[in-house]
Amino acid sequence: MESADKGNRFSIEEAHDADIGQNAVQRYNLQKNDNFILAVDDIKVELVLENKLDREKQKEINLLLTALDGGSPQRSGTVVIHVTVLDANDNAPVFSQAVYKASLPENSPPDTVVIHVSATDADEGVNGDVTYQFGHVSDDDVNMFSIDPKTGEIRVSGVIDYEEMSSFDMRVQAQDGLGLTSYAKVIIDVTDLNDNAPVIYLESVINSIPENISPGSEVGIINVQDRDSKTNGRLVPSIKNYYSLVTTGQLDRELVSDYNITITATDEGSPPLSSSKTVHLSVADINDNPPVFEEQSYGAYVSENNKLGSTLCSVTARDPDWRQNGTVIYSLLPGEVNGAPVSSYLSVNGDTGVIHAVRSFDYEQLRSFKVQVMARDNGSPPLSSNVTVSVFISDVNDNSPQILYPAPEGNSFMTELVPKAAHGGSLVSKVIAVDADSGQNAWLSYHIVKSSDPGLFTIGVHSGEIRTQRDISESDSMKQNLIVAVKDNGQPSLSATCSMYLLISDNLAEVPELKDVSYDEKNSKLTSYLIIALVSVSTFFLTFIIIILGVRFCHRRKPRMLFDGAVAIPGAYLPPNYADVDGTGTLRSAYNYDAYLTTGSRTSDFKFVTSYNDNTLPAEQTVRKSPTDFADPFEDLETSLEVGTLQIT
Repeated sequence: MESADKGNRFSIEEAHDADIGQNAVQRYNLQKNDNFILAVDDIKVELVLENKLDREKQKEINLLLTALDGGSPQRSGTVVIHVTVLDANDNAPVFSQAVYKASLPENSPPDTVVIHVSATDADEGVNGDVTYQFGHVSDDDVNMFSIDPKTGEIRVSGVIDYEEMSSFDMRVQAQDGLGLTSYAKVIIDVTDLNDNAPVIYLESVINSIPENISPGSEVGIINVQDRDSKTNGRLVPSIKNYYSLVTTGQLDRELVSDYNITITATDEGSPPLSSSKTVHLSVADINDNPPVFEEQSYGAYVSENNKLGSTLCSVTARDPDWRQNGTVIYSLLPGEVNGAPVSSYLSVNGDTGVIHAVRSFDYEQLRSFKVQVMARDNGSPPLSSNVTVSVFISDVNDNSPQILYPAPEGNSFMTELVPKAAHGGSLVSKVIAVDADSGQNAWLSYHIVKSSDPGLFTIGVHSGEIRTQRDISESDSMKQNLIVAVKDNGQPSLSATCSMYLLISDNLAEVPELKDVSYDEKNSKLTSYLIIALVSVSTFFLTFIIIILGVRFCHRRKPRMLFDGAVAIPGAYLPPNYADVDGTGTLRSAYNYDAYLTTGSRTSDFKFVTSYNDNTLPAEQTVRKSPTDFADPFEDLETSLEVGTLQIT
């Protein structure tokens, strides 16, 4: 055994010589060697182990032993001693490398061969059988790798993640059959792959940004991290991977109230990986917009005689600002309408903008007016704007026609004198009426509702002119009574009536005893008044004729005139509040009358009337006609009458 100790003795069979005595075996001689010496005594011959054997260096030793006799010549005999060194487990396994290094990409699949370790043992047999295993390795490393005990191959058995462990330092043990061991170091470096996208972290982000913030202002800080290494994790250089989110322009909440900003971070790996993060930012409102009315101006239309509190119109203003900055409050601006405060005419609902009337309007007094409405927001400071509201009052048929001529029935009545020779179509009189309303409410029509002789007279529907329908005959009654109705064109229509008294006669002398020509009045006292009036008129008429003759005598070389504009409508006949505004009244046309006879009596008036259709003159001018033009009506007069012209507009 190579494990034999130094000094061990191994007996050798002695040599035999047939000679005896001196010629027999006298001595032995062992070939020189490194391990054994020869020990000979009288009894035995032994090989003595001088140096320990090493089977791994020399597993067989051949020793040449010579035996010599003492004869002469000397004779010898030799023998070869074959020493077989038996193996002893005196050698531990020896690794081929003290340190093994390998490089392994992360995410390598299981069973990937990482490295092969190898150890040899100089012993043989069981003593030289080497097995491998991990020595003094953590549980994590054991879970990551496995080693083949026979071959020494190290393989991947777990998930290799560079970001979790970038390198592994392990010890591998080699052991022979009888337990001798040796160790080697295995270093595995994990190669990084670009398997991690950058991660974005939001730091100090302002969620609500005032819309008046200056461009370039910082609204948030962003931190970006990538677990990969080198280019796989390299981003745009910054201070510790912190980035600022800044505004690049002026914000306007009314245009964009919220922003969803997507931030993308990309590494420089191959292929590059990226990740995104969405930042929601709200723009805080600033009171930077005044209310704006939907229309540049408003018009309200209301009928007169409206109810108090009735709604005229509604104004609307929009404010794009938010909450109280966009809350609109309406009010009337101070002002006057016809000398009175505007608040005495209108009111406005501060919340809705609905405008109400606080009084009842009268079209005949006020047709239109304007007010200013202010819309103010509730911001700080408040902003406002104004708009003009024009109120137009429409007419309602609330005024009946008023008859100017003849005077309304009462304590007096008007009588017209119609010549007997009047032909069909002759103008005998005219009803004049006005209406304080306007438009169609003031369009008047005239109708004879009752007549002593229905077929004798007719009246112009729109002119009010009373004309004969036929020639007057002897059989016609001298007294003619007409009841005329004047209607307006409103809805519903309003009307007024008057009585027209006509006497068919050429002169006063033919007039019989004057009685009341009214159908309804039979008062004898009125008849007496009429007689007195006729006498007074006759006296006045004769005096007037004498004066005219005197005037003509004094002015023979000049155009002689009886009077200028002798006929006038008494002021008492005009309605007290009548006003013709903007040409909408009812007195539009010019009418001309020749006054043959008139009186100023309050109880009766007599008048001959003819019309001029083609020679109308203004009121301030006069015209003289030949006496022959009036020969028929005034045959009993010695002097022709001068004629004046009356124009009523």
